[in-house]
Amino acid sequence: MNDAPTPLLSVRDLRVSFAMDEGLVRAVDGTSFDVMPGQVLGVVGESGCGKSVTMKAILQLVERPGRITSGEIRFRRRGGGEPIDLARLPPRGPAMRDIRGGEIALIPQEPMASFSPVHTVGDQIIEAIQLHGHRWHADGRKLRRAEARDITIGLFRDVGISMPEQRVDAYSWQLSGGLRQRAMIAMALSCKPSLLIADEPTTAIDVTTQAQVLALLRDLQAKYDTAIIFITHDLGVIAQMASYVVVMYLGRVMEEGPVDDIFHAPRHPYTRALLRSIPSLYGETRVALPVIAGTLPHPFNRPPGCPFHPRCPDVMPRCSADVPSLKPVGASQLASCFLHHDKAEPA
Repeated sequence: MNDAPTPLLSVRDLRVSFAMDEGLVRAVDGTSFDVMPGQVLGVVGESGCGKSVTMKAILQLVERPGRITSGEIRFRRRGGGEPIDLARLPPRGPAMRDIRGGEIALIPQEPMASFSPVHTVGDQIIEAIQLHGHRWHADGRKLRRAEARDITIGLFRDVGISMPEQRVDAYSWQLSGGLRQRAMIAMALSCKPSLLIADEPTTAIDVTTQAQVLALLRDLQAKYDTAIIFITHDLGVIAQMASYVVVMYLGRVMEEGPVDDIFHAPRHPYTRALLRSIPSLYGETRVALPVIAGTLPHPFNRPPGCPFHPRCPDVMPRCSADVPSLKPVGASQLASCFLHHDKAEPA
């Protein structure tokens, strides 16, 4: 008898490529991970490592000339039944449009660019609620505009927006950065999603507002029991938010495991290098922070073998020829590194 919980989302060997005039860019190159119901999964890595493109692929929002070339994105829809492979759904088809926003919601990096400046913030959220409004009634009936407006005001109150009755009629450019971010969180939660993707939601706001937004997301996650994929390059944010961590580099998963294990016993050289680069309150003053040697390779000139080997302090001869598989390391972690196992990816 198998008592293991069933993943809400299961990504397997996902590959996303962009066909450019200069060559083929493999933005996501065989990524695999699971998201369990109610879990907060942190996805971390340097800029350009494929985090955001992976999440756009889940939502079927990859811009042309990009496309999903292979892999599976299996999502367990509300109501049960067999998981559906999102990678096989037409991006603009009715099934994907119902899932996108209705069951999987997105908090983008830039709320100012995500809200229309010519419509009030409230009108845009009301429209989303009416589009997926059957989720608010057990009998599945559509919502009237007045009902959707009341729900929007309630959501504004939930996310800590003061004077919600007045601010529901405000335009995005009339709100501060923190209030815009809270309004975007309200929109993401407006259709009661089972999975919320937060794509660096604290990048464009000051540190005080960032702390408030992170606390808000933790509270809302507990209240609604929504699974969250939290994308960031900030390991400090990951330590506050996530229970499980996926470390990405050049479109591949380098290591994954529970957050405490990743921080206290990292197994991959890339994870260790990321953690060493975090400033410490107890570090020596006037001493340069450790940095990861080299830079991310050019997308048209990916290195053969392990993608991290040109920058790795523990590089071995086979690292430049073979690609290590992602395999269990210890009781709870997985790592893609020949330091821990000798299995390579199949040719």
